[in-house]
Amino acid sequence: MPYPFPDEPLAGDPLAEPPERAELRRTLRELIARESPPERVHELDEAERFDDALHARLAELGLLGIDAPEELGGSGDVRDQLVVVEELAAGPTSMAAFVIAQFAVVQVLAGFGREETQRAVLRELIDGSVRVSFALSEPGGGTDVARAMRTRAQRTASGDWRLDGQKTWTSGAAAARWIVVLARTSPVERSPVHGISMFLVPADAPGVEVRPIDTFGIHGLSTCDVFLDGVTVPADAVLGDVDRGMRQVFATVNREGLNAAAATLGVGRAALELAVRHAGEREVFGKPIGAFQVPQHWMVDGAVALESARSLMLRAAALEVAGTDSGLLASMAKLVASEAAVRISEQGMQLMGGLGYTRGVAMQRFFRDGRLWSFSPLTNEMVRNRIGEQLLGLPRSY
Repeated sequence: MPYPFPDEPLAGDPLAEPPERAELRRTLRELIARESPPERVHELDEAERFDDALHARLAELGLLGIDAPEELGGSGDVRDQLVVVEELAAGPTSMAAFVIAQFAVVQVLAGFGREETQRAVLRELIDGSVRVSFALSEPGGGTDVARAMRTRAQRTASGDWRLDGQKTWTSGAAAARWIVVLARTSPVERSPVHGISMFLVPADAPGVEVRPIDTFGIHGLSTCDVFLDGVTVPADAVLGDVDRGMRQVFATVNREGLNAAAATLGVGRAALELAVRHAGEREVFGKPIGAFQVPQHWMVDGAVALESARSLMLRAAALEVAGTDSGLLASMAKLVASEAAVRISEQGMQLMGGLGYTRGVAMQRFFRDGRLWSFSPLTNEMVRNRIGEQLLGLPRSY
């Protein structure tokens, strides 16, 4: 049976996809093969351009609003998100990074966008007519951004808010119509997470400047610094409750970890498929590379790691849908999948020799793109710290 295993469900498999989710996967594979074949992915990656055509097709299929309220055009749940992310990551990986950010912003706006303007933005986000970026990280803080946050929002005499500061690693901000910005609205007194609020800021507001960052991978989606210099927004720009924005954001963390696991499953799967195909075709010393023990072990270890990560991810997703805390399993899935994807693509480059190092072959792109999720949304070192504390009861190491 060719990898990925199992493409067709096995009798009695408790993690087998129901027919409607399997159909979603087939539809996506057909769409990607038609709209975003490898040569187009390579072209856009080299040009560092967003795939507007594929974005439009995803919107037409209603896939940009998965798990959003039905009355706003949403459908499905996080398990459907995982299918979309994995299938995109196995081909146009930058679009997987985009939909992860899309789903996070949809969740934030659906949960905390109470004003009519905010609901209107959510509707436009779901139908694909606008893009919204999420600005949390800062130059002085990523994992500990709540403690290190320097971006400030102060009330003016008229009741508006004035925002000043800098955000970094903001995905898709170069083409965004709106940016969700987290800023400190009260001084740190109790917990660092208290006193931070979320604002929906027009990307073209006076005082907003977006500068793209030249990154190693994910070339089809901009990564940006966002500068805010005296940016004024009205009182109703606040998402949710003043001073509780960071706690509100925590609701998206498990979901982003799950989607990161799905993304690296897709990258690892595609890299492994490419490696297996090459190992069967390329001959040395009179026989295929795949007949040698070392590359066989590389590929087998990769397949085992990916299937282990898939089981962890699907268990976590089931808990998430049931309303149970899925954080531990989501962290474990992200850890295993991201490290597998990097290892498979790196060993795939080694297996392919000079061919794997050429820009026209996807293996090097899988390595570059997959590397993102070894430190996003949380570094794997920090993931291990939290698993040690939560699973094993070890003392906090940070």
